[in-house]
Amino acid sequence: MKDHSQCLGPTLGWAAQLAKAAIDARVSPYDVTPVQTHILLYLHHHGGQALQHELTGYLRVKPSTVNGLLDRMEEKGLVCRSVSGRDARRRLITMTEKGVEQQILSQKSFLDVEDAIVRGFSPEEKETLIALLNRVIQNLKEDSET
Repeated sequence: MKDHSQCLGPTLGWAAQLAKAAIDARVSPYDVTPVQTHILLYLHHHGGQALQHELTGYLRVKPSTVNGLLDRMEEKGLVCRSVSGRDARRRLITMTEKGVEQQILSQKSFLDVEDAIVRGFSPEEKETLIALLNRVIQNLKEDSET
């Protein structure tokens, strides 16, 4: 029987759990949750705004879950919602100045964790790891579609 440290599933799970704990520890002083941080990073990568249904697809959660997250983020002054164009059903989410500041702090936290994850790796090893993990992701996506 294989040692669990030699099995891919438990090893990926343990690495993900440790990475999540490291990120949580770094963003918690800023009064945002990791999911709120992901929303800010998504908005940043999309010019500071995105449609609410795009966030729902990105996070892979129910629209009501995204609505609740955005409610709390609006209360904190991180984002604002407005009607997109002529269709009142489409909501545009825009980062506020405070949201931009928070995103910068959050991005630094993510980069710090990434540095810790690949400490001691050569640039080639890091590139290989990313490529292999992307293949794992693609394989699992394809498997879930069958």
